Amino acid sequence: MIAVLSLLIVALLFVTAARVATIALVGTGMASESASFQARSALMGVGFTTAEAEAAINHPVRRKIILWLMTFGNAGVITGISSLLLGFVNAETDQTIRRAVILAAGLLSVAILTRARRLERLLTRFTAWALARWTTLDTRDFAQLLRFGHDYGIIELHARGEDWLVDRPLSELGLPAEGIVILGVHRKDGTFIGAPTGATIINVDDDVLAYGRLDHLQDLDNRHKGVSGDRAHQEAVREQHEIIAEQVETNVDDA
Repeated sequence: MIAVLSLLIVALLFVTAARVATIALVGTGMASESASFQARSALMGVGFTTAEAEAAINHPVRRKIILWLMTFGNAGVITGISSLLLGFVNAETDQTIRRAVILAAGLLSVAILTRARRLERLLTRFTAWALARWTTLDTRDFAQLLRFGHDYGIIELHARGEDWLVDRPLSELGLPAEGIVILGVHRKDGTFIGAPTGATIINVDDDVLAYGRLDHLQDLDNRHKGVSGDRAHQEAVREQHEIIAEQVETNVDDA
């Protein structure tokens, strides 16, 4: 049983590491889908000679993230295999079935836990703070020019068919109320729309340049159409109102 619990802990650490690394790579300006792919590739020790991989390796901060993932991944795989062997080899049939059920339930719980929106936001905020505290990004001069805070940044969102922001004019989305500004849209045919208007519609397979709080941007990238997406938008608007209220209160106290 201890071996099964050890395997579940390794699985939790694996999934959390991949999620944190994805957020960290997004914080360096990498598109969310590319960041997720590169993080998982490095964690599993699988290499791909693509332009995205070269962009990750050539960036000093991304290179450090990938290096830590590769090191952690190799150690985790060995630990996981050892725990799996200890948990199931030479075990009786009823023990094997019981442990298999516990392992399956545990892995399902890990998957559900790591996809919790509130936990992901906490991870996003911590990772953004860590990047600002312990690293110097290549884009720091641009950040100073645009007066970025450590919670804010620009990322590229790839529009998918099930995404909340697809096939609707920007004016209907109300993204400024979330503290998000759409800076530009790369159409799949290669055209670029700079400073899009409220009439601009995001199409499937467009790449969207967005500025705002990193946790809100990450939430928008994972937001799906339907009631759940509308609720997530309302929650983000509420949080943005609270942020503005805190800023106003701070300014009044300073005055």
